Amino acid sequence: MKREVNRLCNAILPNQISGQGLDLEAAEMSVRSSMHRVGAVFLEKLINADGGGQCGAKIKCDAGHDTKFINCRTKKVVTVLGKINVVRAYHYCSPCQTGVIPKDDLLDIAETQFSPGVRRMMALVGAKESFDAGRDDLKILAGINVTDKDVERISEAIGEGIEVCAKKNRQIVIDSNIICNNVIPLLPKIKNLYAAMDGTGVPATKSETAGRKGKDKSGIAKTREAKLGVIFTQTNLNKEGKPVRDENSTTYTGGIETKEEFGKRIFAEALRRGALRAERFIVLGDGALWIWELTAEYFPKAIQILDFFHAAEYLAALAKIIHADNKVIQDLWLDTQRTELHDGDVENVIDAMKRIEPKGEVVSEELRTTLNYFENNRLRMRYAEYQKQGYFIGSGVMEAGCKTIVGQRLKQSGMRWTVRGANAIIALRCCQMSNQWEDYWENRAAA
Repeated sequence: MKREVNRLCNAILPNQISGQGLDLEAAEMSVRSSMHRVGAVFLEKLINADGGGQCGAKIKCDAGHDTKFINCRTKKVVTVLGKINVVRAYHYCSPCQTGVIPKDDLLDIAETQFSPGVRRMMALVGAKESFDAGRDDLKILAGINVTDKDVERISEAIGEGIEVCAKKNRQIVIDSNIICNNVIPLLPKIKNLYAAMDGTGVPATKSETAGRKGKDKSGIAKTREAKLGVIFTQTNLNKEGKPVRDENSTTYTGGIETKEEFGKRIFAEALRRGALRAERFIVLGDGALWIWELTAEYFPKAIQILDFFHAAEYLAALAKIIHADNKVIQDLWLDTQRTELHDGDVENVIDAMKRIEPKGEVVSEELRTTLNYFENNRLRMRYAEYQKQGYFIGSGVMEAGCKTIVGQRLKQSGMRWTVRGANAIIALRCCQMSNQWEDYWENRAAA
């Protein structure tokens, strides 16, 4: 360490003596690099202080067989301080014909050249930006040199690990449902628990969309739908009497999967968040049939609310086509119907649509579609009643979740995803946005 400090001083001080002044940015980066090298030396000595660990000891493999100590082997590992050599005892299992290295499992470096700290950083940047941008940021911000493929592989591996843990926890929650009923009276009540669901397209590779029908004129699918769910609580109203989400109460879950798989996912998350002890359980959604089918199956007693803004969008589209030639009348009709809808007079809105005399097949089709939408969801549009009770009538948090979790990361220009890769990144982002990132790493270290 003394030699490293002297080297630094010799490199920096001549500039000051010659009158050139100190380049602070260059100096601090140089000091950081040197401290990393010193830290790497210390870390290497600390990790190898055990002489490789379990040398000569009789240990068993995963199958329960006795193994034989062969020798100690060195492995290069990239850490947050730089590359180090890790000495590990190598055992061999004859029945399994495979090597056993307990220290790799202990240090969480089995089958990888990256330390847990580096993998955590890689997953963090991989979840937030493109893999090549993450690679560049790691080099600039942390002095870690990796490839974009490294960032991709590690990010997806961590995301898959998060989803595996989440799936196990979901099953535990569902299996312990009956047991939980005995504990519910001892836990604090939740005033209003909300669940919102939605779907959004993820640009997919051709192999993932083969044989699937698309929505555009070509009829060829270019995306796969990711289903997302959000759970949050609401206790209070603001000064204007509007509902306010409880702070840090929002959790997300989702993936590219079937309706049946997603149903179990959102059901388990709702149970985990306290659905059994909520005074009121409210489901927010747009007009997608699958949302209300899952609600009927898993949350039959829930209050169902159709997102007001989705309904208003239907009215806006209809107004635009029935009064295409007169913007003034178009705006007047739309404002009237929106006000009626917001005040809970959905029957008046439906009657207003029925009085329209469509001109042409295009207008007729748009009118039929909108009428069906309102008639099928009329019981979910009692907005005056919902507002009086202090409920949310819009699923803005779900819309924001779709944009933040999927849109900002998975829909960048030129991106095409496999289902496996997309689900891994969705799991990463849901974990981070649900404030469960630290919990995952703490549990991983404990395990």
